[in-house]
Amino acid sequence: MIAAPGACRYDNPTLRRMKLFRPIQLFSLALICWLGVSAANARAQATPGTLRMTKPAKLISRQPPPAINKKLESVINSENSSVVISLSKQRAYLMTGGEVYIDTPVSTGKRAGMTPTGSFSVMEKDPNHRSNVYGDFVDSSGRVVRAGVSTKVDSAPAGTHYVGAPMRFFCRLTSGGVGMHIGILPGYPASHGCVRLPAEIAPIIYKNVKVGTPVRIEA
Repeated sequence: MIAAPGACRYDNPTLRRMKLFRPIQLFSLALICWLGVSAANARAQATPGTLRMTKPAKLISRQPPPAINKKLESVINSENSSVVISLSKQRAYLMTGGEVYIDTPVSTGKRAGMTPTGSFSVMEKDPNHRSNVYGDFVDSSGRVVRAGVSTKVDSAPAGTHYVGAPMRFFCRLTSGGVGMHIGILPGYPASHGCVRLPAEIAPIIYKNVKVGTPVRIEA
């Protein structure tokens, strides 16, 4: 029996399935294309140099640079000086007779309480101090095997020994290790508790304080 013209075109099950799935296939193809474009855009945005990240130098520039009152240079000494540190302002002030000799940016503890507030005094001075908590594990040739370790939580790999991070011109303020010393100033609190000072300022403060010099740390 010969089928009527058009019956094969509309009644054939295979053709009906093809007509049914064609819109779904088109939708799936469009979805795949859209996902591909989105992934490409995401990769492009993640490419180094395309993200707009604030550089540390810009953060540092937001802090006014150190200021020295030259008029007090011949007056201040370790017998008449004191230090005031402001955590909220991220500034330190070397003072004499109620006047500010040095006004400098600092970087204090990255979490609240790391740098304690209150009245202290310089307990120890060491121009070449090294941390007994934070530093690196190095091998016998001096090569750093693990950097940025803490002796409180890290164990030295076999064949290595601990070398503390340099804390030059260190002035100890607490028995727990908090002090003032040269360090990196990113423009915000970033230390483990110490008061980091600019490299050009720390030696001046070190020279003009002594064991017993009063230091006040304010919130």
